[in-house]
Amino acid sequence: MNMDGKVKMPRKPGLGHALISFGVLVGVMALSIIKFGVDVHVPMFCGVIISAAVALYLGYKWDFIERAMMNGIYNALQAVIILMIVGILVGIWVVAGVVPAMIYFGLKLLSPSIFLVAALLICSITSLATGTSWGTMGTMGLALIGIATGLGIPPEMAAGAIISGAYFGDKMTPMSDTTNLAPAMAGTDVITHVKFMLLPTGIVYGISIVVFLIMGISYSKSGQAAGLDEVQAMSEALSGMFNINIFLLIPPLLVIVLVAFKVPAIPGITAGIIAGAILGVIFQHGSCGWGELMDCGMNGYVCETGNAAIDSLLSTGGINNMLFSVSLTIIAMMFGGIMEETGQLQAVVSKIMKLAKTPKSLVVTTEATCILSNAFMPEQYISIVVPGRMYQQTYKNMGLHPKTLSNALESAGTVTSALIPWNTCGVFILATLGVSTFDYLPYAIFNLLMPITVAVMAFMGLTIADKDGYRMTKRAQAKKAADIESGAFKPQTEEKNEGEAVPYGID
Repeated sequence: MNMDGKVKMPRKPGLGHALISFGVLVGVMALSIIKFGVDVHVPMFCGVIISAAVALYLGYKWDFIERAMMNGIYNALQAVIILMIVGILVGIWVVAGVVPAMIYFGLKLLSPSIFLVAALLICSITSLATGTSWGTMGTMGLALIGIATGLGIPPEMAAGAIISGAYFGDKMTPMSDTTNLAPAMAGTDVITHVKFMLLPTGIVYGISIVVFLIMGISYSKSGQAAGLDEVQAMSEALSGMFNINIFLLIPPLLVIVLVAFKVPAIPGITAGIIAGAILGVIFQHGSCGWGELMDCGMNGYVCETGNAAIDSLLSTGGINNMLFSVSLTIIAMMFGGIMEETGQLQAVVSKIMKLAKTPKSLVVTTEATCILSNAFMPEQYISIVVPGRMYQQTYKNMGLHPKTLSNALESAGTVTSALIPWNTCGVFILATLGVSTFDYLPYAIFNLLMPITVAVMAFMGLTIADKDGYRMTKRAQAKKAADIESGAFKPQTEEKNEGEAVPYGID
């Protein structure tokens, strides 16, 4: 309390306060990664320190700041658990021969010229059937990276095709959590949401197929693709180290089927672990006993076939190999929690909102907010929930159908999460596929083009719908903009009262 006995509330952060937190984070990360080549963990923690210091300066009590960090971590706990379980799965699937079998049969079926398109289609179908980009990348994606190595396809190209396919399916299937979350935040139903996404998503997917087809053919003709001798050498190394059997494909198929039937990710992946362990004991004889399974689940598998490419690829898995990703996720969400709950993120967005005076600029603003959320509150779900919660009323006040908002949320929030190295999705991809974000980013065609295409089509009226659900023509948009400019129609935003979101942490 202050001198006259009144409760002293924390001050509302201004743009300058938020820019200090963001600026220091970006600056420290750029210096540390580009100049010194260090990991992102400690630079990210520097951002946590600065954001907490700014919050203290604004008058927030430490208890509130600490709880904000904990809330941020809580939002990512499911991702942390899945990361560790996937670490166990990969370690056990390798020692059990599951991953080697997937790679072995893939090498027999695919060729360099069609590999990238095939990888895109395979991951698209898997993700559409299961509703999970993570599950797709952790099963089919892992095998496809191995096949790419055998065919001489650069892993970053392969990862781009895998990620594009996995996120296409995750974005378009009603079984996906993000596909249900986006319309829930916007105020519409999932079927209406998916139907409205068909046009822009179909265009981007078609472009992706063409690009990957051209890349595959060009790469094959360039003579850089591995010859049959190298593919044969890898196949022999796999069959010499593991007892390859068609039944070893059951665990990944089981995971796909379970998730397709809406079994939650954690029990679904765990069932895959159990199936892989049982089949490993049956087919790998004495090399895959209880002790080996427990050790590989914790520490990963160390492959020693004598083939350098295979040994590098299959020396992976285990909880310990996921701790890099787990720790980064925790630190990143500490920063995100502070920025959201102390209002620093809102301070930036409220300034951005001043630019959103027309429907098309509102769509672009929403997408920009989703991308910023993925970068500074690095969790895919938050990049949908926070902008959706912030802009829902504005879309209504502008006379727009909520599917306009849900499309913008999904087209930027869902897909760009894979393009941020410290986002939980970027971290998962590095841990699972072994390819860094900066390496695969130029080849993640679908993820790169999706938000751009939606923004361009917004100016054409194709990704904007009026309150009755019809796409808005340029003429309708111009009339709406003129009404707003003249004062006949005024879009409104709901702002929280100062101190409203501060039930604790006061003096």
